[in-house]
Amino acid sequence: MRLRSLTLAAASGAALLAAGLMPAHALANPAPAAAPKTAQEGSVGAADLLAKVKSCAQISSGKYQTDDETSATVPVCGKNGAVFWKADMDIDCDGQRTTNCNEDRDPWFQDDTAFHQSDGKPLKSESLPYVVVPSASGIWKYSDYGIKGGGVVAVIYGGKVEYAVVGDTGPTKIIGEASYATAQALGIDPDPATGGADSGVTYILFKDSKVSPIESHSAAVSLGDQLARQFLANN
Repeated sequence: MRLRSLTLAAASGAALLAAGLMPAHALANPAPAAAPKTAQEGSVGAADLLAKVKSCAQISSGKYQTDDETSATVPVCGKNGAVFWKADMDIDCDGQRTTNCNEDRDPWFQDDTAFHQSDGKPLKSESLPYVVVPSASGIWKYSDYGIKGGGVVAVIYGGKVEYAVVGDTGPTKIIGEASYATAQALGIDPDPATGGADSGVTYILFKDSKVSPIESHSAAVSLGDQLARQFLANN
């Protein structure tokens, strides 16, 4: 779980330093930022999914914090065929080293993920949409509810639905984290040190689902769309 320990001053200083190292023509003509993805994944709209998770039948024994400094306010809720929670989104950049996910870009970088690709290598946060689930504890044990590595997750934010997989585990008392690629697809700042969303993210995890291979996002979208339609029909 990413703790927002970097101060604005430090971040600004880093930005100024980076600017100072850039050539003059780059400052005068900065490269345009990549446009956030706007296409809806699958055939099920965000509003339809959110309508089914308005109320919470709590299945966790307690509640989770969204960050170390916050109080525990987030329960895990149960529905037919799924569990869900509503939280923030911190950025998990762990796994294989890439351009934007490495020790230089992420103060908390770890070169492994709880679940691995079909070739045995860690996942790639920068390119694979995945979600982090809290490690098993007295609050909640994800495996007891049919949630497993490679399980499908519908992540909803700002009117968009992004399908991801369960790709990593996090602290036992904190919830609300997803990969660089998940954030980027939803139009959330994916910077592992300063990005993320403070609130407004809904995570719907479909029970007993598994994408194979785990690194295939197209397979996650295909299965996720099918499970989302079933979820609407059964709730």
